[in-house]
Amino acid sequence: MAGARAALFVRRRRRTTDGKRVDDLFTVHSTKVDTAPVIAAANAFLAGLTDTQKSATQFTVHSTEWRLWSNVDSYARQGVSLADLTDTQKDLGTALLKSALSADGLETTEKIRKINQAAGEAIGNTTSFNEDAYYWTLMGTPSATEPWGFQFDGHHCVINYFVLGDQVVMSPCFWGSEPTSMEIDGETVTVCHEEVLASLAFVNSLSADQQSVAIVSATKTSESMKAGAFSDNAVQAYEGIRGNALTRVQKQKLLGIVEAFVDRAKADAAKVRMAEVRAHLDDTYVTWAGGTGADDAFYVRVHSPVVWVEVDCQAPGPLRGAYGGTEGVPTQMHVHSIIRTPNGNDYGKELIRRHYLTSPHHR
Repeated sequence: MAGARAALFVRRRRRTTDGKRVDDLFTVHSTKVDTAPVIAAANAFLAGLTDTQKSATQFTVHSTEWRLWSNVDSYARQGVSLADLTDTQKDLGTALLKSALSADGLETTEKIRKINQAAGEAIGNTTSFNEDAYYWTLMGTPSATEPWGFQFDGHHCVINYFVLGDQVVMSPCFWGSEPTSMEIDGETVTVCHEEVLASLAFVNSLSADQQSVAIVSATKTSESMKAGAFSDNAVQAYEGIRGNALTRVQKQKLLGIVEAFVDRAKADAAKVRMAEVRAHLDDTYVTWAGGTGADDAFYVRVHSPVVWVEVDCQAPGPLRGAYGGTEGVPTQMHVHSIIRTPNGNDYGKELIRRHYLTSPHHR
């Protein structure tokens, strides 16, 4: 297994359009993001673990473990699961998420877990589907000067969070749910709705001629996602309509799709990320498949040199019995969505590379 993981680390390095990384997109510089709270929360979480738990949870910042995440419920994960933690340890983990995520990001993560539990109960399989089958790993040692990060990984929810000084890279992050809306204890719990609404608002702002460029297929297949687990090194050419062909209002609606993801980080980190995205807006492409109606299943991909976002309405999966989904028919009740950083900076890898090249104490 160790050999296979090492090989995976070598192969899976970056998402590009042609197999060649675009240089000088990401540099080590000050962003004025306040990373002190997440450093403190990570140290507190580690301090709250037993020695055995800590040895199973903490990896080096260069570890292949960064890339060994999966959305699949039955995947054999590393680290320590919520089921293995005491209530006090769980609270320390929640505090770590709270230090890194916005209120919306934390709420999204908690709702995904809540629906996973309720849907598991609805189909009588809480062994596979529950709110505690989520795992923590930490890469490196929390530090104000050296690179490190953490991963929170489970069914329909994966958060990779990298820190170098006051720079943050929060990608890849995967959010999804089946179903996306469910009655739980007398309350309707809805998740992943922001990215669906933003995507539909964008495509319906396009003229008929623009839609003919953006929409590559009027039909939606069961699964369209290109950037899911184990696709770190995929090559994908730009497709669809380019940002420089959009009006000012349409560009804002395009940014709204990305913001649905980016705003799940703390406000200061999100502001830096969106400035990066805006700088490449004219070179951003949007591809669409499926319908454009309020309840239609669809797939959208937003792709630029610095950001990659996908929203994929999938066919019902193993939890379809919780909401009466029709096998093989894509639906907004089963959504997978992801944000990535192309050209080598998922997991902060390009920043790590540049840090070791430029830092005097590493020469």
